[in-house]
Amino acid sequence: MQWKVNLIKAILFGSIGTIVETSDIQRNSFNDAFKLTGLNWNWGELEYKKLLKKSGGATRIKEFGDKMNIVVDGKKIRDLKTKIFNEYMNKNKLKPRDGVLEVINYAKKNKKKLGFVSSTSINNINCIFNSLRDFINKKDFDFIGNNEMVLREKPYPDIYNYGLKYLNIMPEECIAIEDTEESLNSAIEANIKCIAFPGKYHADNKFNGCHKLVNKLSNEIFN
Repeated sequence: MQWKVNLIKAILFGSIGTIVETSDIQRNSFNDAFKLTGLNWNWGELEYKKLLKKSGGATRIKEFGDKMNIVVDGKKIRDLKTKIFNEYMNKNKLKPRDGVLEVINYAKKNKKKLGFVSSTSINNINCIFNSLRDFINKKDFDFIGNNEMVLREKPYPDIYNYGLKYLNIMPEECIAIEDTEESLNSAIEANIKCIAFPGKYHADNKFNGCHKLVNKLSNEIFN
């Protein structure tokens, strides 16, 4: 696949974590859900970092319970955690990660399409954009993905393939930005060059196969 910066027609933010850092909010929401369900669990930063190597909140909870010899309903607790997280996001205002606004403005100024290629729920996405309402307008995005568009979520490439078709572009005509190795693999499987922009709990990961690895976004990453 030939990729040239001057051929870019679209910039694709791939996950919630590429736009806003919510790692500790997510972790605290898990811990609050544990308390409400009577579990004496508290995931600290180091524990949570290890747990994030396993995808899917419900699976993460169930396997942690298995390790503790406790039978739990992972999906029920995960759903409660999501409710707590979304309530927090709706009540509080957050700031985008470093360089996100610069990239959005770069895309608008240079008439590049913008995508938010997430495979999370519509409700989660709405809560995220609500928390960023002082900085980012959903209308700036030409495509916003969600889990109802595809049968398989990341790390499968389905949501990227859906986004490419919706935006009417080829893989070599865009570049993705992802914050986890799992999501990076989703972009790679769709034959899309991907910039790794690790979140707090993924900064030590290798991100093999990425086009670039950065700790801050800027216009320069497209050169």
